[in-house]
Amino acid sequence: MIHSLLRRTLPPRLYTRLGLAREALGRARFRPYVATHRYGRRDLSVRIADEMGRSWYDHAWTTPAEIDLLAERGRLREGVRVFEVGAHQGLVAMMLADIVGERGQVVALEATPHNAELAVANAARNGLAQIEVLHAAGAEVPGVLHFSPRMNGHVAASDEASVAVRAVTVDELTAAFGPPQVLFVDVEGYELHVLRGARATLDTHRPDLFVEVHMGEGLERFGNADDLLALLPPAYEILVSRTEHGPYRPLADARGELRRHSRLVALAGATAPST
Repeated sequence: MIHSLLRRTLPPRLYTRLGLAREALGRARFRPYVATHRYGRRDLSVRIADEMGRSWYDHAWTTPAEIDLLAERGRLREGVRVFEVGAHQGLVAMMLADIVGERGQVVALEATPHNAELAVANAARNGLAQIEVLHAAGAEVPGVLHFSPRMNGHVAASDEASVAVRAVTVDELTAAFGPPQVLFVDVEGYELHVLRGARATLDTHRPDLFVEVHMGEGLERFGNADDLLALLPPAYEILVSRTEHGPYRPLADARGELRRHSRLVALAGATAPST
């Protein structure tokens, strides 16, 4: 009730600044602890340092359906390189690192400073040296983005309170680390920009893709799912699910799911290069 009143009466920049201050106060009052659960294939220890972390991570996880699908039918396996754009506090990066093993690599981007610090700490706590965490936002072009550093942050609208964050493209990551075999994108509505910044990587190296499609939750600020599909190179097999639990269905049968928040896997298939 109070939040609705404040949203209606306060200027957007002031309202969002109050939201950031409220989250900062909540983090300051929170007493961090370490939780250990079975996440996918193994037990992991995760530092819980805020209420969102408690809600999202202080319980066991089954392996998300997209990870199983990419491991069974795609290129997600031991020794490969994965880029994860939008890593939050590092749990999915750790699950991916368990699959790629010590010979593989997970390069994880996270734009909210608090979350990036926790991702670094969580990887270190579990001895996963194959994870490289970068405090940066995925983008269409290199430079700087204005970012709303909420606990589940997003690229800020012009009337939101924000901080400046380094902007990095997937193509830059490819130049710095080598091409990925798998690309994960979960960026709270900024998917189109990240994929535009991955054009050379997609066309040349054809990684398998997972994209969380935030229609109704941010993507509509910039375009729609048809715009996203147009950015994928030809000859990918595209599958869609409503939830992380699946099932994933062929695009021809599930295209309507892309009108709302959904999940997309694109498999490069036999035409993909091996390295």
